Amino acid sequence: MAGSIFPAGADGGTPPLSGDMANFNVSAELKPVPDIAFEALDGTTLSLRAFRGKLLLVNFWATWCGPCRQEMPELDALQAEFGSDRFEVLAIGQDIGGMEKVTGFFADYGIRHLRPLNDRRSASGRSLGVFGLPTTLLIDDEGREIGRLVGPAAWHGPAAKALIRHYLDAAVKT
Repeated sequence: MAGSIFPAGADGGTPPLSGDMANFNVSAELKPVPDIAFEALDGTTLSLRAFRGKLLLVNFWATWCGPCRQEMPELDALQAEFGSDRFEVLAIGQDIGGMEKVTGFFADYGIRHLRPLNDRRSASGRSLGVFGLPTTLLIDDEGREIGRLVGPAAWHGPAAKALIRHYLDAAVKT
């Protein structure tokens, strides 16, 4: 899949952007994102580099964020349906309360398909220019930003699934 994702208007065509995805801002060109670090459930530090080779939907959220609370079940359902060796949703908490807040939230909201991840210092979000929650980035298999959406969205809805399929299909065609 390496090198197979295209920005809008390139060989991959223009992605479908309707409904909630009408606010998805496609990058004019693919630029590498910083290799941010975040904590996994077992306390180890992970980075985006560990997920190279996959199309990533990276969501920055917090347990105290009302719109984040609404969209987390959508992200969980998207991961359940699309999660594979080619695609993964990474929901990176920005909670100063630590992993305990994230795991408690996952239990309370029945989140079963996402990895519990957190960055209590919020350095990961700042490194990627995230200034409001929720913010979600789509990152290609080489670690380049395809685009982003600031604010909540129906990530398991038809518009979001069409967007993800567009980039997964573009990768297969090349």
